[in-house]
Amino acid sequence: MPNFKYSSLINATVEAVWNFHERPDILQLLTPPWQPVKIIRREGGLDVGAVSEFRLLLGPIPVKWVATHTECEQYRLFVDEQTEGPMARWVHRHEFTSENGKTRLTDAIVFSIPGGPIVDLLLGWWVEMRLTDMFRYRHEVTKRECEKDANNG
Repeated sequence: MPNFKYSSLINATVEAVWNFHERPDILQLLTPPWQPVKIIRREGGLDVGAVSEFRLLLGPIPVKWVATHTECEQYRLFVDEQTEGPMARWVHRHEFTSENGKTRLTDAIVFSIPGGPIVDLLLGWWVEMRLTDMFRYRHEVTKRECEKDANNG
C-alpha cells in the first residue's frame, strides 16, 4: 500500500497553524486552482466525527468523496479517512509539531487504488506526483497565511 508524506517548517506557533486549519473557509483556501473540486459540505471542524464532502472530476466523470475525521488531538494532529469515494483506502494524518517556536506541518497519507497491489504498483507513482503538487500548494498557502498573521500579530 503506497505511503505519501509532505512536510514543511512554518514560522508560526503550533496554535496559529492549528487555528488556521479550523477556519470555515479552509477547504476553499487549500484547494489548488487547477483541481476540479467542488466543496459540497464541511461539518464539525477538526473534531472526531467531522465530515467533508466534495465532488471531483475524474476526466468527465463527477465522483463523490466523503472524508470523516477519526482522530483529533488539539494542537497535535487530526486524521481523516475516506468513507466514500474513488480510492480503495485513504487515511490522511495531519501532524503539527513545535520546533523552536516554529511549526513542522506534516501530511501523511496511506492510500490504495481500486484493483489491488498491482494497480497500486502501476499507478501509485502517478497519484504520489499529483499529491506532491497539491501539498506543495497547500503548504505554501499555509506558510504564507500563518507567517503573515504571525508577523502582523
